[in-house]
Amino acid sequence: MDGVLTLVAAAGSDALTPAAVDSVRAALERLGAEGDRARWLAEGEACDIAFAGLAPEQADGAARIALGDRPVDTIAQRLDADRVKALLIADMDSTMVTSETLDDLAAHAGLRDAIASITARAMNGELDFAAALRERVGMLAGLPESALAETWAHTRLTPGAQTLVATMKANGARCLLVSGGFRYFTGKVLDLCGFDDHVSNDMEIVDGHLTGRVIEPVRDRQTKLATLMAEAGRLGLPMGRTLAVGDGANDIPMLHAAGLGVAFRPRPAVAEVARVVVRHGDLTALLYAQGIARDQFRESA
Repeated sequence: MDGVLTLVAAAGSDALTPAAVDSVRAALERLGAEGDRARWLAEGEACDIAFAGLAPEQADGAARIALGDRPVDTIAQRLDADRVKALLIADMDSTMVTSETLDDLAAHAGLRDAIASITARAMNGELDFAAALRERVGMLAGLPESALAETWAHTRLTPGAQTLVATMKANGARCLLVSGGFRYFTGKVLDLCGFDDHVSNDMEIVDGHLTGRVIEPVRDRQTKLATLMAEAGRLGLPMGRTLAVGDGANDIPMLHAAGLGVAFRPRPAVAEVARVVVRHGDLTALLYAQGIARDQFRESA
């Protein structure tokens, strides 16, 4: 077998039944593929189907048609020795945490809606990221520094975030958080999840208040891509052993460059160009995509 199709259901959905898996195998075979029996990674939640005779894109398309509107993600890829990754580069906002922290911070200035609308356009690739970041931070001039801690108190990790990092580190991977967001928040996520390091932006604070200025240079899509490439080079890793995950337009270059680039509950413009999209599963879908079974998961670093 030279390919593998991973099916991952939304937690608690009961969508990945044996009958659903059989329908996917039958769809592959109708296209002329040889399909192996399913290997369950988590009963009723995730499984692998090894196959031969189809390109991954063909297998993925056939699986999506067979599954219809079931809340099941499909991840098709070549089956090779690089499947388990040794480097993770992860976005923060709307990826490792459930919200956009800058939008949440803006709520303390009564500007959530105004700033969130700019964020949405920037994350969908409609605005220059750096210019949009400077504009949004500029609107927060005068906000007390205490708003950062108040915002963090209501920030939630995405389900599976800690398990993803802990399990990858248990398998010897290096895990980096690389964000266009701000260092105050990435530092908190680093501590909670056990990332090895973080790269993000800084905002200027003087006399306990935000000045409305971003400390240059702005960390953007090029920073994310450059970090992925530099870390892989430093570790002597082929790109096939790298994993990147994000949801916004500034993540696209690193998603395309990584051996496995996952668009996680992405913006529409990102979903259109991503090779792998996870809409239903949580972040443990990235572990299943590497063939790691639930009984091998670690819950904390």
